[in-house]
Order: sequence, then C-alpha cells, then structure tokens
Amino acid sequence: MTVRPRSAAGARSVPVVRRVLVPRTRFGPVGIAWAERDGRPKVVRVLLTRPGAPADRQLARLHPEARPGSCAAIRAVADAIVLFLEGADLAIPLDVADLAACAPFQRAVLRAEHAIPRGKVSTYGLLAARVGRPGAARAAGTALATNPFPLVVPCHRAVRSDGSPGGYQGGPAMKRALLALEGVRFDDAGRVAVARFHYGRGGGACRPAARTRE
Repeated sequence: MTVRPRSAAGARSVPVVRRVLVPRTRFGPVGIAWAERDGRPKVVRVLLTRPGAPADRQLARLHPEARPGSCAAIRAVADAIVLFLEGADLAIPLDVADLAACAPFQRAVLRAEHAIPRGKVSTYGLLAARVGRPGAARAAGTALATNPFPLVVPCHRAVRSDGSPGGYQGGPAMKRALLALEGVRFDDAGRVAVARFHYGRGGGACRPAARTRE
C-alpha cells in the first residue's frame, strides 16, 4: 500500500500564541496568553503572580513560543482584570476563554463557577453536584486548581465544605483578599462566614459565625 503525504491544505494549522503582561495590578503582574481560534481572539491562559513565581516568569516557562502582541479584545480583558483586582463589580465574559482546550468535566465546573455572583461562595462538593457528579468534590477542586483562566473564571469563590478557603493559584492570601474585596467575611478560625453556600439548599454546612473579621 502506498502512503501519500498529507497535503498542506488538509493539515490543521497551529495557532500562533501571543503574550501580554499586565505589569501593575493590586496583586502584582498578571500574564495573559492568547491565540486566535476560528478568527476570534481567545484567552489561552491567565497567570497570577504568587510568592516566588512572578507572572512574567511563568508565562515564559509555560509558553516559550509566545510572541508579544495584543488586540482590542485582549486589551479589554487586561483592563477588566485590573479593575477586577481593584474590587470593581464586574464579570469578564466567559466567551473570551478558550474553553475548548479543557476536558468536558472541567468545562462544566468552570461554567458553574463563572455563574457564582460576586460576594457569594460555593463549595467544591456543591459544584460537583451542580454539574451532575455528586460526590466528586475532589475532582471539582482539581478542575479549579488547574483552571487556566483565574479571574475570568473567579475560582476564588469556591471553598471547602467547612468554609475554610482552600487553595488558590495566586496563593491563600490573595484568595482571602479577593473574597474580602467582594464583601465576604471570615470568622476567627479563618472560615468564610455566610448564611448559605451558592448552589446549596438552606444553610448548608457553613453557619454564620458569631464573631467575624472584615
């Protein structure tokens, strides 16, 4: 049998990844990797600065092929990120994110997380149940821990079932600070103090604390 080489016309083109660094935010630099998908600019990854790992260094390590460059849509995302980190009441549209690169379960979790309103929190277990996987709290936590689009998908709004904040790509201090900016309070043990969790029924496992800290 003769094997013919695949024609150039039939080959799938690899999109060019570009990078943008938002140099100054309240929480340090933020990196954005993006590419055109079907003629539309899509965010491939958002990288937060965390202790010992500035966003520009992470961007260079994870996307060494990325070229500097931006466009109007990505500049709008960058501007929205700056405002978001200042505490502005805004939501970044989910359609700017390249969700097609995520597995189906992660996509479902990210969509559910994106729908949590500002000032509200849910739990990993409730998110798993919301997307049809009750009992998969750990898998939902992993889906958020590897969220390629923090801030676009506000994964800081998911906590553990006991109200403790859990992990965050920008570090625990940033997660707590973002929740505080949105009006979420904490008790003396460092757990969120809310009447009920988003997606929960009734009060859930987290009761309002008698004493709270701002």
